Amino acid sequence: MIFDPGAIDLPSSYEKVPTTGQVAVSHHPASSPTVTPVIVVTLNRPAKNNAFTSQMVQDFEKFFPMFDVDERVKVVVLTGAGKIFCAGADLDIGFRSNPERPADHRDGGGRVVLAIHRCRKPTIAAMQGSAVGVGMTMTLPAVIRVAYEKGKYGFVFGRRGIVMESCSSYFLPRLIGFSNASYLVSTGGVFPPTSKHFGDLFNEILPDPSRVLPRALELATEIAENVSPTSQYLNRALMWRNPGTVEEAHLLESNVICQMFGAQDQKEGVQAFFEKRKPNFRANLDDNPPLNVPWWTEVDTGRNPKAKTPAKL
Repeated sequence: MIFDPGAIDLPSSYEKVPTTGQVAVSHHPASSPTVTPVIVVTLNRPAKNNAFTSQMVQDFEKFFPMFDVDERVKVVVLTGAGKIFCAGADLDIGFRSNPERPADHRDGGGRVVLAIHRCRKPTIAAMQGSAVGVGMTMTLPAVIRVAYEKGKYGFVFGRRGIVMESCSSYFLPRLIGFSNASYLVSTGGVFPPTSKHFGDLFNEILPDPSRVLPRALELATEIAENVSPTSQYLNRALMWRNPGTVEEAHLLESNVICQMFGAQDQKEGVQAFFEKRKPNFRANLDDNPPLNVPWWTEVDTGRNPKAKTPAKL
């Protein structure tokens, strides 16, 4: 889905936008009354170990399209309140049989992941505690994952009698390889983030859980202050939306970079380097993008509409 910037009202403060209460959205630094380049999204059910619910889906689908088109926002940090990042699906609610046709069902975790993945602003996952199931898969579209050394992490679907969700069958093997992904989902076990089976899934692993969020915020600030939003978005798109062969990748990259030469952010990046200062990237992601963006076909994941009242024959 491509969101129309004109269709979304952007707030003066994300902290004042109503949520379901199960997700909190805040600015960084916290003292700022208005929107900041770094936004923090917090799973906010600490008494339930941030177990995943349909209310969380509503909040993610509400906020990430806003972040996508809000040029004030540069980076999003996703974390959890309390000691656990996310205990997976809320088993007290359970996996109820669904009256929908399977072809019409869209799993909640997948809807969250698509909201994150389709947002042009990068997300950093600050996993200050353990995470399993959807608590793991929701972080796969993040650009960076910071974990707690003594946390336990796993893809436990087989042990709950269900299958991979949240688009994880796409993301996980591409991030850590098919062999590691097969081991993790086949055993359904939980492991420390240092386990070889995770490969390089966790970019940084810290011994103190209280340092995980601050470190993620440091990384987010570094990106917000030094990296062109247009460049980082296109770089991710070139990897995730890769055409599939080395020759096609060469043609695509050549096309895109040719259009970047002489562009506003390219000139500013080079000038800032020579002047030994931080760049002031001002190009709007919706202003003069490369002509072939998007070069991929957007897949509509919406549901088939139903008549409010069945027609009488």
